[in-house]
Amino acid sequence: MSQFHMNWRAIRRYFAVFDGPLAMLIFLIMSCGIVTLYSAGYDFPGRVEDQLRNIVVSFFVMWIAASVPPQTLMRFAIPIYTLGVTLLIAVALFGMVKKGSRRWLNIGMVIQPSEMLKIATPLMLAWYFQKREGALRVQDFIIATIILAIPFALIGKQPDLGTAMLVGMAGFAVIFLAGLSWKVILGILGFAAAVIPTIVWPYMLHDYQRDRVLTLLDPSRDPLGKGFHIIQSTIAVGSGGVTGKGWLKGTQAHLEFIPERTTDFIFAVFSEEFGLVGNLVLLLLYLLLIARCLMIAANAPTLFTRLLAGSMTAIFFTYAFVNMGMVSGILPVVGVPLPFMSYGGTALVTLGMAAGILMSVQRHRKLIQT
Repeated sequence: MSQFHMNWRAIRRYFAVFDGPLAMLIFLIMSCGIVTLYSAGYDFPGRVEDQLRNIVVSFFVMWIAASVPPQTLMRFAIPIYTLGVTLLIAVALFGMVKKGSRRWLNIGMVIQPSEMLKIATPLMLAWYFQKREGALRVQDFIIATIILAIPFALIGKQPDLGTAMLVGMAGFAVIFLAGLSWKVILGILGFAAAVIPTIVWPYMLHDYQRDRVLTLLDPSRDPLGKGFHIIQSTIAVGSGGVTGKGWLKGTQAHLEFIPERTTDFIFAVFSEEFGLVGNLVLLLLYLLLIARCLMIAANAPTLFTRLLAGSMTAIFFTYAFVNMGMVSGILPVVGVPLPFMSYGGTALVTLGMAAGILMSVQRHRKLIQT
């Protein structure tokens, strides 16, 4: 056999762990992100190069996660969750404070443990329900809620409402898919409707969090301060029109009116330059991504893999929905990046790991069938 054929077979084995449709959709969204970042980061030298490195690392993490069988992930559910919660407690006691938030821990290098819990919490919950498959009781859902509430409360206390919300949505997806009754869900919604205005709003939210909600309702109350983000991003989204102003021609971005334009508000830059047509194409890519993830979850061979795949899908959906909602002015501004588009290594690696877990579930199903 020629050296060429041996090398080609080795390359095919390397990429065999990837799910083709899912990997292609992620690649296309990342390509949109790099094109937009080139325009948005014109005065940030090295950002495109850094993001390309982040993408390489993300695909490497994706490959590792896709290579690990779901059974192995299940065995490590308790240690990973325990480590994550322990690190969150360490952050609360000894963490570094930046801009009024205690979110980071210095262990020789600075880490943000809350990112780990985006994966560890649904992993732990999926393991818990797998162990009780066929004999679920009300108590099991109560215990699952406690498992979710611990990291949610610790992250919210930092405060980091955006990450807490992502962890909460991923964990709730597992509990819901495990068979949580709609009556219970409606009861929870009713309870929340009663508690939020009477307890959460006056006593549990920080001042800046209340300001974000009030600014969402009326951005003009502080147009040069707290309302600046929403006003400028909505102007950018609207000024793009149907076809956009053209690549590299976005005035809101290039005149530096859009804050955080390479990270949380990169969708505003994309909307201004590519318009409604570009937004529809991007939305289609995300919808196809979610659809592919749901297909993998629906075809998963075990309860554990179905719950885990469903929670990873919830992560992608929540990231995209919340980011586009806040940039468009229909949700409060929280620190949630646009998946696979926003600049940044930590979120990209987390998303790459989530995608790799989905690919592992799909590959495991194929191996069982063969």
